[in-house]
Amino acid sequence: PSGTSTGSLTVAKPDGASVLATEINNTFIGPGSGMSLGYDRMIYEPLAIVNPVGKNETTPWLASKVKWNSDYTQLTVTPRSGVTWSDGKAFTAADIIFTYNLIKTTPALDLGGLKLTDIKKDGGNVVLNFSESKFVKQGDVLQVPIVPEHIWKSISDPTKDPAKDGVGTGPYTIKTFSSQGVVLKARTDYWGGTVPVATLKYLEYNDNTGLLRALQTGETDWAQIFITDFQKNYVDKDPKHNVFWGANVLSPDMILVNTTKAPFNNVAFRKAVNMVIDRQAHAVTARSNAGPELTSVTGIPQDQYLAPDYKDARFKIDVDGAKKVLTDAGYTWDNGKLMDPSGSPVSFTLQDPQGWNDYVTGIQLVAKQVQDTLGADAKVATPDADTWFANVADGDFDAVLHWTGSGTNPWHIYDDVMNGTYLDQAVDGKVSDNFGRYDNPEATALLKDYAQASDQAARTEALNKLEKIFVDDVPAIAIGTHPALGEYNTRKFVGWPSEKDQYATADPTQPSAVQVIMNLKPAGK
Repeated sequence: PSGTSTGSLTVAKPDGASVLATEINNTFIGPGSGMSLGYDRMIYEPLAIVNPVGKNETTPWLASKVKWNSDYTQLTVTPRSGVTWSDGKAFTAADIIFTYNLIKTTPALDLGGLKLTDIKKDGGNVVLNFSESKFVKQGDVLQVPIVPEHIWKSISDPTKDPAKDGVGTGPYTIKTFSSQGVVLKARTDYWGGTVPVATLKYLEYNDNTGLLRALQTGETDWAQIFITDFQKNYVDKDPKHNVFWGANVLSPDMILVNTTKAPFNNVAFRKAVNMVIDRQAHAVTARSNAGPELTSVTGIPQDQYLAPDYKDARFKIDVDGAKKVLTDAGYTWDNGKLMDPSGSPVSFTLQDPQGWNDYVTGIQLVAKQVQDTLGADAKVATPDADTWFANVADGDFDAVLHWTGSGTNPWHIYDDVMNGTYLDQAVDGKVSDNFGRYDNPEATALLKDYAQASDQAARTEALNKLEKIFVDDVPAIAIGTHPALGEYNTRKFVGWPSEKDQYATADPTQPSAVQVIMNLKPAGK
């Protein structure tokens, strides 16, 4: 882009005003204001951006070049020259080394489980070594936000410091922060050239309904909410300009169940619930057809990954089969109420944040279905988002509807629900993934085999075995597809990602948000 920055765009989330109560620009703290709203993506930048759609290509960003060795245990990075921090200091290899060392020495910041062994300078390059192959986690490695050594070296606790100064290499700086929202101002000295959009405003609405109204009236330009009947309720309000795009990524939604306590510590109950869920109702009623129905018993949304045994194995509702599984495992019924093998009534609570309409509808459908078909006492709770995130990390739940997966292969789907490594890495009882705390050494070993395989045949063999464990042991209950949603309009700017131009998803909270902004051009120019 050339010339001057013009105009403004408003980006919004539906997580409530509490997100704006405290300014937390520390890009490693979730759910801080920067990470929740996604404005940290415009301040701190990664070495490269990995596309979860399109051709799954890698775009170098703060690095001018990134190169992996053959088994993905070593990454060589060439820092981009001519980049300055927003306080005017030069960005150098030292900042890259500092950031990755910070992650290496602070387990709580190691959100992607990087397993770094050492980081060193080699001429003008930086070489990162890992104790395991990073084939499946290229995005986790490359998309770490780089922070300025000259400021962060004096931060005593990087896991708690709010990083209020918000100094980054990105195209924007924070102009104002208040309970009303965050305003970012385009830099005039950005390494990527002229920033197309002069001002970005980030707002919070109390729920999807409030945010949808803002999208309909044009008060908000860019969001990533679920919209019931999106054609009628959003696109048709301005069919020439309004765009809703669901980028179909490898990220099914699942009911994550707490496998460490009753009732979901019993595989028979997990299987039975899995057999009675109405996935068509989930796709139509909860998800308003924003994505196709999830049909494979493996939980994988794309058929090219299915093992021969499961090529044609599709979910179907089987109440009689589910009751037989329970009876065989010693469950009984007392006046229609399900009793566990010890004679206690079976009850559990499904929880998701208030205002997350699609997820709340999803768990309401499941609760009613399980109650009606199996006689278990299934309740629904809707805490606020902060409480829910804490409950999930702490294991303070029976069941939640949650996203899984990401990335460019199905490994992430199963890693999220079966990898025991996350349990070993727990900090103060909090886990960063495998929230259902499923502990199966065979599954953990197979996930490692897949990740470290040196060829496709070995990966396929490991994946086929993982699919079998997922089907037989039900570590989590796959329920629906979950495309990466985005809403935007072309009234002021064009150049957005779309079904026809899949250079990124249209989600403003992802690492690619900065790539999207830099790809925009004023409409009509």
